[in-house]
Parts: sequence; C-alpha cells; structure tokens
Amino acid sequence: MSTLPPRAGRRCHNALNPLHSCVYFSPDLGKEFGELGVDNDSRVYFAARGAALGATGAGAVTATFYNFNHELVARHLPSVWSDISPQAALDARLRAADSTLRRVLGEETITSPEMAEAAGLALRAAEACTRHARPLYAAHADLDVPEQPHLAYWHAATLLREHRGDGHLAALLGAGLDPLEALVSHTATGKGMAPRWILATRGWRRADWDAAVERLRDRGVLDGEGELTDAGTALRAELEAATDRMDAAPYEHLGAEGVERLTELGRGFLFAAAAAGAFPEDLVGKG
Repeated sequence: MSTLPPRAGRRCHNALNPLHSCVYFSPDLGKEFGELGVDNDSRVYFAARGAALGATGAGAVTATFYNFNHELVARHLPSVWSDISPQAALDARLRAADSTLRRVLGEETITSPEMAEAAGLALRAAEACTRHARPLYAAHADLDVPEQPHLAYWHAATLLREHRGDGHLAALLGAGLDPLEALVSHTATGKGMAPRWILATRGWRRADWDAAVERLRDRGVLDGEGELTDAGTALRAELEAATDRMDAAPYEHLGAEGVERLTELGRGFLFAAAAAGAFPEDLVGKG
C-alpha cells in the first residue's frame, strides 16, 4: 500500500520533467551540435537523447522513443555517428543544459541552496529506480552524476523522466495503442502536444494522423468530432494510473515529506523557466 497521497509521484514528475525537456527546445542545443557539424533538428534530437544508448541504429531508438515514425529515425541513425561520437553528443547535451538553465533560471537560482537541496532530493528518489525492462532509463543510469548542483538536478530529472517514460510505454502496449494512436489520444485530452508539432517533429503525415483518428473512432475512444468519449477518457486515466503504479518506487523511497518538498522546489524552477520563455507558446493543445 502506498504511503503517499494520491498522484503525488505524478505531480512531482510533472514539476521536474518539463525542465529536463526544455533543453530540447533550447537554441543552445542546436548551437552546441552545430559547432560539431550536426545541424539538422531531428538529427540533433536523436543524437542528443539517444547517445546514452551508444552508437545504436534506428531500430533501438524507434523502440525506446516509441512515437516517432521509423522512416524519420532511419534517415538519421546510425549515420549521425559518423559525424559525432555518442560521448561527444552527451558532452554537447550537458553543455547545452548548463547554458540553458543559467539563462532561464539565472545565476542566483543556479547557485542557491534550494537548487542544491532539489538536486539531493531528486537523486535520492532516483536511487529506487530499476533497470529491468527500462532501457532508456538504464542507459542514462550508467552516466556519471555531474558535480554542479543544477546539472545534478537536471541529470536526476532525466533519470526520473526516462524511468517513468519506459513504464508508460509498457502501459501503452498493454492498452493496444500504437505510437500515433497514443499521440492522438493524448492530444485529445488537451494536455498533449499540438498536432502541428507532432507532424513537424515526429515524421508522421497528415494522412497518418487521420488514419489513427479513424482507428480510435472505431474503437470508441474518440467521437465524431475527434473528442474523447467516456471510454476514451477512462482509457487515458487508466494509462496514467498504470504508469503511476510502475513508477511508484522512487517517490515511495523519497517519502511523503521529501516528495512534497521536491515538488515545491521543482514547480518554482519550472515557473521561472516558463516565464523566461523556455517553452514554445503553442506546444500544447488540440489545434
């Protein structure tokens, strides 16, 4: 039985994950990779996020990233590893995280006792993450923890994000949602990525999107207007609940008081980053 309030782990994840993710929207990431000869946005993303897996091919990245069209991934992997080594990609990503967090949070926050406290709490939570059946988390867990508190916090947020993400993919498979159906149904909640972002970055065509919508209508997940039905709402709720169950260990390990404090600190950092323009304004939505 959980010792935490309902959805406490999810709320903590929601406070930490976006600050990790903002690096992938940052111009600093493109700058760092551009200086190493990698200047295509998709190529940069696959190299930056996939480097922890090593010089892998398209198959492993399509599997672990889940919602990208394999054709897009295969255009860039494994060929990107002829341009940049995985270690160089990891180093470039960390430099981008450093410059991005300094820019969107400011030096006072970066060097604050609160940042050091948050890093310690997040790393303590990550101690209870498990490697089995979690390949993207496991690959990142093999990386060294950076010494500077703001980078240690970002690293810990990465571990917690990928741990939850790997579990979420198991939930999607169990629910019988393919990659694009997962995206379409998430967007229909109003909390997922806007369709134009998905089509621009995930390699899918409008025809693919429309076909996924029809499949979800046939299943009773979406209605004729593309909105979630009661059954669709229940499906998405159970997906999150199943993910919570598979992701409970880090937050149970940290304890209720620690989770509450980490959530409080994480939200403070997140709100500051958002106010500084860390995220595209039209990233989330149904339109």
